[in-house]
Amino acid sequence: MGTIGVFLVGVVLLVNGLVLLNVVAPRSAAPLNLFVGALQIVFPTIILIQSGGDPAVAAATWPTYLFGITYLYYGLNIVFDLESEGFGWFCAFVAVAVAYQAVTTAGTDPVFAVIWLTWAIMWGLFFALLALDAQSLSRFAGWFLVLLGVPSCSVSSIFLLEGTWTTSPVAGFAALAVLALATVSAVVLNRIQLRTAPRTAPKPAPSVPAPELAQAQ
Repeated sequence: MGTIGVFLVGVVLLVNGLVLLNVVAPRSAAPLNLFVGALQIVFPTIILIQSGGDPAVAAATWPTYLFGITYLYYGLNIVFDLESEGFGWFCAFVAVAVAYQAVTTAGTDPVFAVIWLTWAIMWGLFFALLALDAQSLSRFAGWFLVLLGVPSCSVSSIFLLEGTWTTSPVAGFAALAVLALATVSAVVLNRIQLRTAPRTAPKPAPSVPAPELAQAQ
């Protein structure tokens, strides 16, 4: 179920990125976040109960709770119009935990280490937007999610489900190159959006003589 959950997360990140780009209305994204968030809470709990306290299962399961809470939290924020600062600091906690996962898996699974790093950047952006109100990062974050949400989640889960996952260092460098290219692309797309905005104010309408002046003439 964990791999299937990751597959669905790709769609959630894509839609949330479109929300940041003002393509999708937040309220229309709330049901998807609530649904996937609930799945990532309920099914890991069932797996933990059935594992009989196996430490290996617990170690593989706890990150799912962080992501599940994120999507539930975001969906509830939208539905009930809650303040976002607390959610932002929760995202900071997730970003640190995920960055730790990136460091600890770099030697054994370089591809997934890059994916953990990608998620750490995403949640770091959520922290900046929600807790620090860094709205200047909004469009960059939107493009970052759109470009990397599906590749880091849905595409990677397909490789895992088909048994074609690789842990070779070459694949790790390729994944890092994709992350770098997508980051640069997000920066460029953000700047293109800014350049397409009108730089000059519209010309004022021709002035009309005041009634008093017209009568005086």
